[in-house]
Amino acid sequence: MITEFKCQIAQTAIDDLKSRINQTRWTDEIRDSGWLYGADLSYMKELADYWMNRFDWRKVENEINRYPNYIAEIDGIGIHFLHIKGKGKTTVPLIITHGWPGSFLEMTKIISALTNNPEFSFDLIIPSIPGFGFSQKINTPGCNLWFISDLWSKLVKELGYKKVLAQGGDFGAGISTALALRHPEMMLGLHLNYIPGSYFPFLSPGEKLTEEEIQSQKRTEDWYTAEGAYSHQHRTKPLTLAYGLNDSPVGLCAWIVEKFFGWSDCNRNIESVFTKDQLLANVSLYWFTETIHSSVRLYNENSKAPLHFSKDDFINIPVAIARFQKEDPFPSRKFIERGYNIQQWTDMPLGGHFAAMEQPDLLTNDIIQFAKKIIP
Repeated sequence: MITEFKCQIAQTAIDDLKSRINQTRWTDEIRDSGWLYGADLSYMKELADYWMNRFDWRKVENEINRYPNYIAEIDGIGIHFLHIKGKGKTTVPLIITHGWPGSFLEMTKIISALTNNPEFSFDLIIPSIPGFGFSQKINTPGCNLWFISDLWSKLVKELGYKKVLAQGGDFGAGISTALALRHPEMMLGLHLNYIPGSYFPFLSPGEKLTEEEIQSQKRTEDWYTAEGAYSHQHRTKPLTLAYGLNDSPVGLCAWIVEKFFGWSDCNRNIESVFTKDQLLANVSLYWFTETIHSSVRLYNENSKAPLHFSKDDFINIPVAIARFQKEDPFPSRKFIERGYNIQQWTDMPLGGHFAAMEQPDLLTNDIIQFAKKIIP
């Protein structure tokens, strides 16, 4: 069953948010340390002041409600999604999946370019992962990328599509990969701007990784040593973390915004890529829906069912990889080709983890180029 959805947060919740921001008990810092130890204190104070006094959630709501929003009940689980029909003579169904700490809001900057071309466009399906945004939280074990990929396959069928192109970064890359492995018959192709962290291809007995692949894995290990504490916490003790983040808006904001600073191609100036309104729209969505625990818990669930390919696992459908310059860690091409049928590889000159927000034109052009290659 699919029903229309309208975003409308109660004014009491907005007032409560501002009251909590106003009562923030600020920490100290090492003087002039900037972002070295985490979210920069002076910037967080500036952002909190803007959030409390100038940010307008109602504008965000109006933007969300500009698009057709729905809730689909799939196997008893409520899935929020946008469904925007393309205007082209040739129209291709495309399901785009976000990750953490993003949301479906990331994709609003690419909707127009993908739907409005009069010759070649896409029917966009932009769902929110369970436990993110307005999708239902799942409070029983087992909600991992495989489980979610099965939900997506049913959502696509419920919308009347027989085949679909899938795109994703972060968790979206993992879910889209699982969709391609489990439901290849419904896949036109797969476009990724990230390779799932747990991905490991099948190696025949005695087969070894190349030196290039080994060095790539070493760089990944080094990255996790320097930057991966958040991931280890999410995988192991997400609930303990969530008490503070679900109760303190500035705490939640710092946890999320630090990743937008560290993972984007912003050259240590976060507002060279994102506006305060964009950052706070995403954080506010997490706040109002109280989804920080249910979202980070996905790390724990995925760690129990990683993307380790078995002997017969190979993605045979056409695959495109968009390698944005500041997206780290990222495996070597050889390592990826062991499990994915790469038909298009693009080394992007700019951009980081949040490709749809940072470089929407580069991302949309790459998706369009790939789709035109593989659509008969």
